[in-house]
Amino acid sequence: MAPNARLDHRNPLVFDTHELGRRPGALQRLTRVIDAPVDLGIQGVVGVPEGTPVELELRLESVMEGVLVTGTARAQAEGECVRCLEPLELALEADFQEMFSYPDADDRGRVKAEPADDAEDDEDRLFIEDGMFDLEPVLRDAVVLALPMQPVCQDDCPGLCSECGARLADDPGHHHDATDIRWAALQGLAGSLGDGEKDEMSGEAPGSARANEKQEK
Repeated sequence: MAPNARLDHRNPLVFDTHELGRRPGALQRLTRVIDAPVDLGIQGVVGVPEGTPVELELRLESVMEGVLVTGTARAQAEGECVRCLEPLELALEADFQEMFSYPDADDRGRVKAEPADDAEDDEDRLFIEDGMFDLEPVLRDAVVLALPMQPVCQDDCPGLCSECGARLADDPGHHHDATDIRWAALQGLAGSLGDGEKDEMSGEAPGSARANEKQEK
């Protein structure tokens, strides 16, 4: 977050560090339950529904260059099994640690004598603004890393039948009689032929068979 961004103290994911102070080594522990913001998770796969309670446990430590935030987020995530497509729920626990830098301090924690052109370096850094920091980008990254990319309802979920789409877990004995496609066409042809056609296909008609018997006699 850019150091000139303005934070809203009413945002439940914005935290105030004034009570912590800037004395290195100072510690503060916080707990807070918030409503999950929109799109918290892996979109279209699994995530924490908007408005779901998210429990946050934070440890704030003042260091020379800023505030080191260590914490854990807990919530109930929802998604869809990638094998059988059934809805699923799973308990989420995401750990994170992030440094929020003071905008007036350099990398060694000393106050900057003059502002420098560090736009590229600042782009990936998170800053404290007016004594506050926004935890939302850190929370989003931590949740994505903690969630499975391919969630399943159970580790041994057999998925769906490839032929009819039935859920195999509901019918363990489910199967289809396999037909060799090399013989399927011939079987259909044989069923459509009459007895006379079969004899013609064999190359010997009933009349010729009786003539052969007379010649033998």
